Amino acid sequence: MEPIYLRIFKDIETKILSGDWRPGARIPKEHDLVNDYGCSRMTVSKALTALVERGLVVRKRKTGSFVASPQIDRTVMDIQDIGTEATLAGYEHRYEILTRKIETLGPVEAAQLHGTTGAEILRIQCLHIVDGKPTAIERRIILLDTVPLARNESFATVPPAKWLLSQVPWSRAKHVIRAVSADATTARILQIERGEPCLSLIRQTWQNDRMVTYVEITHPGDRFQFAGVFHPAEKRASRR
Repeated sequence: MEPIYLRIFKDIETKILSGDWRPGARIPKEHDLVNDYGCSRMTVSKALTALVERGLVVRKRKTGSFVASPQIDRTVMDIQDIGTEATLAGYEHRYEILTRKIETLGPVEAAQLHGTTGAEILRIQCLHIVDGKPTAIERRIILLDTVPLARNESFATVPPAKWLLSQVPWSRAKHVIRAVSADATTARILQIERGEPCLSLIRQTWQNDRMVTYVEITHPGDRFQFAGVFHPAEKRASRR
């Protein structure tokens, strides 16, 4: 049976993402949620805190909790790691480093990444497991000229994405989301059939003009989704 706080989180999340609760709408008061779900106030607070961290809810002192103005860059384009997203949603997350090698960029790959041929890189392949199921393969390149500390980092206790976010400020990012079919290796690691549909997020980040990392994260199509909520931009006042 799932925890009560997770049920509260999912119920409110569903109402917000479906549009039933619009931006600015008041979330039921904590004591009302306590009565509705037959739980403690601490349990309700835990659910609301997770919703705040997810960017779906804002809490205002003395007035209560409200549906936040949705931002696509929070759910799709934000630089976050899979472990943090899973934890915020109430799931158990662990990861395994499958391969870790120091190499140099060849001419073809350097051209694709707009990098320098011969530049030293750390190449990592990581498997993310959420609630006991393989949920993503992370194939990452880290530029050692930009991130020299990565050379001796094992990532045994902190996954690569979270470690990078804590170590290197990024100034620019590029994302590409696409549908792909699982090749033999991907299918074996993710425990799916070859050719099954997957979602792939390709992300590249820079610090000023220096590339920090390039990563391709592949998810089974039935175990993950990229979500974004849009609303019309406010009209700007005309100049006089």
